[in-house]
Amino acid sequence: MIAYVRGRLAAKSSDRVVVETAGGVGYEVTVPLGVMERLPGTGTEVTLATELVVREDGWALYGFLDEAERRFFQRLTSVSGVGPKLAVAVMSALGVERGARAVREKNIALLSSVSGIGRKTAERLALELGDKVDEFVDGAAVPIVAGAEAALKALERLGYSTPQADRALREALAGNGGAVLETEALVRRALQLLTTR
Repeated sequence: MIAYVRGRLAAKSSDRVVVETAGGVGYEVTVPLGVMERLPGTGTEVTLATELVVREDGWALYGFLDEAERRFFQRLTSVSGVGPKLAVAVMSALGVERGARAVREKNIALLSSVSGIGRKTAERLALELGDKVDEFVDGAAVPIVAGAEAALKALERLGYSTPQADRALREALAGNGGAVLETEALVRRALQLLTTR
């Protein structure tokens, strides 16, 4: 297994990078969007934690900026029917912490909003990984409570994507100091956050 790749960031494209090692070997590495956004410019020295995936049709290397990201990728791909491309899609759309929270809280709507993930796959992720992702979830994060589901659906009906609505509701709940909000008030507060961005 290739545990990590260290070298010069030789090239960046939409979903992959090339890391050239000191020995002159260039490794093509597929990375999630969040990793791509945090990478330095080309020509800079980088170290990526990597996961080598061997399939009948070829080998592929997936890269991450830390071990936690790699472990979350491994956890996702341990689920039947979730390959590396779907795992990268989850990490790109939701990130590690939000993705883990969605799995733990069995937020099927949010999980199935990820491109390529249908309801059945989302349910499988929640069922198989629900109690195995605590290490990736920030303890201080505000969970989406059952009453907020109606607010989430209302925002979706107004045309906001599930991830947008989810993020705004969590911010609204976090900014409320723990007080309970009625669905209508929660929707109003989330809309204020969404329209001021």
